[in-house]
Amino acid sequence: MITTLYKSNKTIFKPYALVLVLCVLGTIVRAQTFDKIPLPTNLEQGYPRLYITQSEKKSLEKTIKKEVWAKEVLQGIHERIDVHVERHETDPEWMVSRLMMYWKTKATNVYINGINYSHADGEAPVPTVRFTGSRDYTTNYAMPELEDIEPYMDDERGLYLRNKTKEGEPLEWVEQSKTGGLIHRHNQKMMGLARDAAFLYWLEEDDRFAQFAFDLFDSYMMGMYYRNEPIDLMNGHIQTLVGLECFQVIHENTLVYASELYDFLHHYIEGNHPDKIEKYDTTIKKWINQIIKNGVPQNNWNLHQAKIILKAAMVLQNDDTYADKKGRQYYIDYILNVTSPRQWSLTKFMDYGYDPANGVWAECPGYSFGVTSDLTHFVNDFDNTFDHNILPYMPIMQKAVKVLPQYLFPNGQTVAFGDSNYESLKIGAIGDMIRTAQKNGDAALEKEFTALYRLLTHGPELSNPNRKPRADIGSFFASKPLVLNPKYSKGNLSDYITQTFYAPNVSWHVQRMGQGKDGMMVSLNASLGNHMHANGINMELYGKGFVQGADPGKGSGYLQPIYLEYYSQFPAHNTVMVDGASSYTEMLSYHAFDLMGQYPKSEQKEGYYPDITYSDVYFLEPETRSDQKRLVSIVKTGKETGYYIDIFRSKKQRQGDKFHDYFYHNLGQTMNFMDANGTPLNLAPSEEMGFAGGHLYAFDYMWDKKSVKLEDDYQAEWKIDMPEGEDDVFMSLWMKGAKGREVFSIKSPPNKAFRANHGLPYEVDKVPYLTLAARQHGAAWEQPFVSVYEPFTSGEGKSIVKISSFEDESGNKEFVGLHITHKSGRQDLVFSLANSNKVNYKELSTDATYTLIANEENGDWVIFVGNGTEVIAKGYTISASEVGNIVLEFKQQELLLNNEVPVTIRHNNSEKEFSAGALRKIVLE
Repeated sequence: MITTLYKSNKTIFKPYALVLVLCVLGTIVRAQTFDKIPLPTNLEQGYPRLYITQSEKKSLEKTIKKEVWAKEVLQGIHERIDVHVERHETDPEWMVSRLMMYWKTKATNVYINGINYSHADGEAPVPTVRFTGSRDYTTNYAMPELEDIEPYMDDERGLYLRNKTKEGEPLEWVEQSKTGGLIHRHNQKMMGLARDAAFLYWLEEDDRFAQFAFDLFDSYMMGMYYRNEPIDLMNGHIQTLVGLECFQVIHENTLVYASELYDFLHHYIEGNHPDKIEKYDTTIKKWINQIIKNGVPQNNWNLHQAKIILKAAMVLQNDDTYADKKGRQYYIDYILNVTSPRQWSLTKFMDYGYDPANGVWAECPGYSFGVTSDLTHFVNDFDNTFDHNILPYMPIMQKAVKVLPQYLFPNGQTVAFGDSNYESLKIGAIGDMIRTAQKNGDAALEKEFTALYRLLTHGPELSNPNRKPRADIGSFFASKPLVLNPKYSKGNLSDYITQTFYAPNVSWHVQRMGQGKDGMMVSLNASLGNHMHANGINMELYGKGFVQGADPGKGSGYLQPIYLEYYSQFPAHNTVMVDGASSYTEMLSYHAFDLMGQYPKSEQKEGYYPDITYSDVYFLEPETRSDQKRLVSIVKTGKETGYYIDIFRSKKQRQGDKFHDYFYHNLGQTMNFMDANGTPLNLAPSEEMGFAGGHLYAFDYMWDKKSVKLEDDYQAEWKIDMPEGEDDVFMSLWMKGAKGREVFSIKSPPNKAFRANHGLPYEVDKVPYLTLAARQHGAAWEQPFVSVYEPFTSGEGKSIVKISSFEDESGNKEFVGLHITHKSGRQDLVFSLANSNKVNYKELSTDATYTLIANEENGDWVIFVGNGTEVIAKGYTISASEVGNIVLEFKQQELLLNNEVPVTIRHNNSEKEFSAGALRKIVLE
């Protein structure tokens, strides 16, 4: 059991609880490899055993004596604890009386009404642990400082707390159900102090610290011994989530503090209170059983529950000590190998969550990153503790870490659909892979992940060896900073990210080109997996250094009305809503889109035409039973220029369409609406978009709504007004007009997804999110939402000078044609079909879902065919026997072809067949 001390190069003792390591073992060894995951045979028999053993104490003492950082950590712990311990000598009731308990009523039974506390009854022989106030942590109240807490507080008026909404934050009585999570968080803080005191007792053998820790521990554990599982008076879903101290078993962290305290204080208890051990163990087992019984197995809850259970299980004695034969081996085996309704075995958990093809975890990005980081850290801890590398047993983890860059926009921020935020990619998982490789001499693995690490950080190491560790006992047992091998260089971005990427297990598709300010990227997602929103086909759009068309974040707590009614609903996203009614279950959702077409193929790294991408997705909107199709394309026209095409079709299967609303939100302090010639539109105040009429509440969270009805083309422009001396950043939107169209200017609730603003020149989270809504009265299938987005800066200006539309000469009503003229002289013709009927425009003909013909002023051209079988353009006829993607480029008097299906090309009197192949030069004549 060896590991390294923080900031020390000497190996001294194991860093983390053995239980965390065991969690890894259960997680990573695949069920198909072993019928049963074997348990470790070298479990420590004495106490302490979680962080360190008794035999390793002298090594720690030497480190504290020798290392300045260790002295500072110890001093910091003393500064936090000593004042309480000294007071405890003369007033042993002072600190204990500040625990949140049923001091007078001694209640054994707790009753809740759904997410809120109701009351308690029953009477135990000792004070019992008070249950927390609500599952919703949002509250107007705050716990007072320790000296202001009413001792032995147990009053029918509730709790005596500070009111944060009133001047001076006066103390007042408040009903318990309105206190959020204050009660159990306060008790966790108290038990954390007791844990630190227990550690100091073990280290310094000062009985004052033992008495302080014991008195708090004994009061709490005996109070929990007599407490029963809470009862939901509504007999609802919450009954399956509650722990003994709070509404969610994943937050029962007092059990972790109590287990660590018990570990360090065990010898003291054996010598002074041996009669208590049986009841303490019984309490721990009851608490573990509650966490196993309740919870959510199919997401990160399962892992969080396992960590708490295993930490507690490891301070129990062996199975044969107990009459029921359920000791630490039993509970460890239960977590690793047994699947019950709300606590799956860790192998089933891994198999359920990760896509074996690409390593994506089945939750929104923010939660996915956390699961992968936790698991790689466990692998590293396991290796340090047992000197055994288990990474070869879990190849999925290499994929899970290597896929992380696919989440990045060109500015280095992660995508943020669902309950996520725009932030830099956390690289702890990559560092753990390097540590594991270094320890086991795996040069190939170390080289691969060092290349990725350097690429994302440009730094020499993971941790700053000069930073001061926290004054916490965990700092004594942390791993030393990562040092990278200088012979391994930075990797290439193209090794880790691709032009397109599709993760079907979270219904997410990405298109990207380039990096930095002039890079382009669009991210589409539906609602499959955990922590997702009801957002239909949602779009995030990047432009000129910012994720301009950004997701709004979760806005507030998951149980707050504004989250449930706005931030998690269609109108908060860049999507299309039907009849003001589109919605479905947010959080764990099962509504994916079908990927009908894309170019290039997901994760393709070479052999494609680099300046055009597209995706075509279909979504069944379940609330209104509507067909929705969204075709999105990136067209790069130069090093600094490019644009996005977005064509969104929507119609109800049973007809009777009232209206379809296209929402687009963009960053910026200002938003302007104009006609096709740039003349401002005359919008008037409107109340048409509201809850009244049987629509979603989300409409009423939006305000300052103005609209105008028009059939002609129109434009909108958002401006990010940068500081003096910097170019302002814009997003220009052109939309095709249509009969029955109405356009709205709206102010929406603030975007809450940007942390620290990330270089934005205004407080995004405090100002309205400026929104365009285009309403199509009637169906929006033959009158779809046709948009062209161009990001640009004030220094560069717009590259597109004119956009117009044209019709199919054969009268196909499910067709869209665009003519885009650029400042460079380039002319682009865009064809979009919702059916496979051939369309004609002048000398051009196609039956493809998406066709783009780009004509450069110098005579070069490109014919791009997305999901088609025939196109006639530039004097060439391209035919295929099956639907597919085809690119024919004429550049510098040479022809280049990329065809994913076999094709026949005719030109003048020549005809030639070509097998499917990557982009290459061809000769036709």
